[in-house]
Amino acid sequence: MTAAVSMKRLGFAVAAMAVAVIAALVFLPFLMPADAVRKAVQAEIRAVTGLDPVLRGEASVSLFPAGAVSFDDLILGDNRTGAPALTADHMVARLRFFPLLIGRIEIADVSLVRPTIAVVFNADRSSNWSGHIQTLAQNLKAGAARSPSFSEIRIADGTVILHDEAYEIVETISNLEMALAWPSISRSFAATGRFAWHDEPIDATISLTDFAAALEGERSGLKIRLSGAPLRFAFDGYISHRPTLKMEGALAADAASLRDTLRWAGQQHPPDGGFGRFALKAQTNVVGRTIALSGVNIELDGNSGEGVLSLDGRQSWQGTLAAEGLDLTPYVSTVRLLTGGERGWDSKPIALDIFDGVQLDLRLSAARVNLGNAKLGRTAVAANLRDGNLTVAVGESQAFGGVVRGTFGLAKSAAGADFNAQLQFSDVDLEQCLDEMFGVRRLEGKGNLAVAIESSGRSVYDLTKALNGTASLTSRKGAIAGFNVEQLLKRIERRPLSGSGEFRTGKTPYETLSVNLRIRQGIANVEDVRMEGASVGLALGGSASIPDRDLDLRGTASLLAVSTAGAGTPAFELPFMVQGSWDDPIILPDPQSRIERSGAAQPILDAVRSRGLGEPVRSLIERLIGAPPAQNPAATAPALAGSSAPAEGAGGEATPDDGVPAQSTR
Repeated sequence: MTAAVSMKRLGFAVAAMAVAVIAALVFLPFLMPADAVRKAVQAEIRAVTGLDPVLRGEASVSLFPAGAVSFDDLILGDNRTGAPALTADHMVARLRFFPLLIGRIEIADVSLVRPTIAVVFNADRSSNWSGHIQTLAQNLKAGAARSPSFSEIRIADGTVILHDEAYEIVETISNLEMALAWPSISRSFAATGRFAWHDEPIDATISLTDFAAALEGERSGLKIRLSGAPLRFAFDGYISHRPTLKMEGALAADAASLRDTLRWAGQQHPPDGGFGRFALKAQTNVVGRTIALSGVNIELDGNSGEGVLSLDGRQSWQGTLAAEGLDLTPYVSTVRLLTGGERGWDSKPIALDIFDGVQLDLRLSAARVNLGNAKLGRTAVAANLRDGNLTVAVGESQAFGGVVRGTFGLAKSAAGADFNAQLQFSDVDLEQCLDEMFGVRRLEGKGNLAVAIESSGRSVYDLTKALNGTASLTSRKGAIAGFNVEQLLKRIERRPLSGSGEFRTGKTPYETLSVNLRIRQGIANVEDVRMEGASVGLALGGSASIPDRDLDLRGTASLLAVSTAGAGTPAFELPFMVQGSWDDPIILPDPQSRIERSGAAQPILDAVRSRGLGEPVRSLIERLIGAPPAQNPAATAPALAGSSAPAEGAGGEATPDDGVPAQSTR
């Protein structure tokens, strides 16, 4: 009975309290003037944030069923700068329930609808938010004993405009949906939500372990997480900005395509080929505008390297990286020296826009390097890019079975591109080296190659037309592939007028080979080419057109005899010509020397020399063999008129050295 009575009394008390609360909520709007509520909310926002809300539109107060104050078209500014830090179409401040029952105005949270937040950095590195941050820090410090009344700010459909006057940078972040966890019980601050930058949505989380210390420029823990299709980024460390910005901690970033990330960030991106999957981990130290990365572990297109990197300013990179293996094939696959049919140099303009605004000083070493079909061993290079001028120094590269050293450079110019190279190839495989470098597949064996060239032009073809410089090659114990000089000489020595057959097969071994070229405006003039073998020798002169990739050479091949006096005595010499394209040249033995060596041709030559033949026949043979015209044809013609040239052998028949009988001239 007593318990039932107690329950009834408790029920009446609760009901009475509920009626009182409802009555209070109903009558509070009439008891609390809206203007007083609005002013109280403005004062609370000013006290907590340091921002001065300026109303330019209507304001409304609602106390039932929940307390809220709405402001339309407002500005949050700082009178010291005169530049509005924030404007919003609408702001709603929700009021705490129980303080409201006793007539106190306390804000629970604030919502900003379609705000525009402007952050302007002046030339002296101050900003239009400097005063707000200073005021907020003072308020948080003064109110450490009593926490601010509200602890959350929501932003809906916001826009952030960043303007750096010193560097003339303007960036816009749109579609901002963010919840700011204001310090209430703890000292921390957190912002969670998402935004869009360059039309890509990014999920973001930012937290500070000591918000008041961070506002004053003191050291505070910092965590940043950004996640989107173009990039994922994380930083976990510390930040301070007194007297200058300092950050230290662990950084991690990765992207499915570095090329797409650079394009999204508005940076110059390299031409097609490579720059796909990317990942980076490093310890980070930021001082001012300098970012130093130590303990770097970087991955790009399956390649991984370790070392240090630093970024000074916006695009000035320095660093040292070491890798176990590098595959550079994706990056050189789009660099085409020859056209698709490999019959001519590429005539497409050389694109060097990627060099604009980038400063680079990078040292790279690797134990293995794949460069197209070339497999390189231990390689160390240094790349320097300054003001559009790229210079690559090859300290040492175990390439083509030997060692490569030297430098080459490429720079933007009024002519399109300036190119220069000074390279030394020591003890390299000539077949592989010349094939990869120049598309020449004629030499086998080991040798040394030195190249010093320079040129200017808008395409590879233009560069070949303006090419100047020198080139030299020396080799021992190799072979010239594609024809057999010894076989050709022996055949012509035995049968001068017989068909030479197919001699563009096999190879010609040599003991020594030396080549010296001087290049002027795309024409390689042969200063000296000498080859010496066990049984053959060769000397060559002439020129080669680099733009047209063709040859116009003349030389003498010698068949050497071995005697008691020693090897190397010429037993038979044959002049020859080399003409046509680099890939498939035509080798022509000199016809006059062949005719002169033929026994069957002697009567004809004697007749020409004696002028016994008729004028038309004589002229034809003279053009064939290149004989000089007679000084006094009338004196010799009657003596031989109507006579027959004597033939070698019996019966008036000549027996040429190819074994085929020849008819006597009658």
